[in-house]
Amino acid sequence: MELNEYDLKKMSDPTGILSGERFEFQLYVKFDEDDELYSEGGTGIRVIYAVDNEVGRIATYNFFERSSGKVLDFELEDDEEAEILEFCKTHLE
Repeated sequence: MELNEYDLKKMSDPTGILSGERFEFQLYVKFDEDDELYSEGGTGIRVIYAVDNEVGRIATYNFFERSSGKVLDFELEDDEEAEILEFCKTHLE
């Protein structure tokens, strides 16, 4: 998995129910052609990153097909999730 580019948006909570801040990362990743997540149109990961009391965490994420936006039913492996978490922390500062 190779992260190529990303988009970042701060999310708002109009209800005020959630504590802390939420950010949406759209990560665009490249996979080898033999990987089950490979797509000719590209693959992305939508990550909701939560920061509460200066502690950041991945609240939720999902894979999607970049060309169509279709959600893909896959999960990150532990090392990949750690890599994504570190990426989000680094790119928020």
